[in-house]
Amino acid sequence: MNRTFRLLLTHTVLIAAGAAAVACASAEVVVIAPSEPPPVRDEAVPAARAGYVWDHGHWRWDHGRYVWVAGHWQAERIGYHWVPGHWVSQGPHYRWVQGHWA
Repeated sequence: MNRTFRLLLTHTVLIAAGAAAVACASAEVVVIAPSEPPPVRDEAVPAARAGYVWDHGHWRWDHGRYVWVAGHWQAERIGYHWVPGHWVSQGPHYRWVQGHWA
């Protein structure tokens, strides 16, 4: 193969690999739990913090059981509001809806 063709082929492979990595990184993971999560824990909400919004704690499905994830600060996005993650009933199962900016 000539040098130009090899360089073109190499760049094409690298670009395709990068695109695949971005697609995998942004893929949404669907979490389905077979039972209702426990009641949300009472959690002390810290005093307001400029430039951040508080994302309250929630239950995460992890290896066949629910595990509590403590609340944390989310960096504010001007012009958006934070929609906390939550569990949604789907028949006998529960699906996790990831928190997001809207």
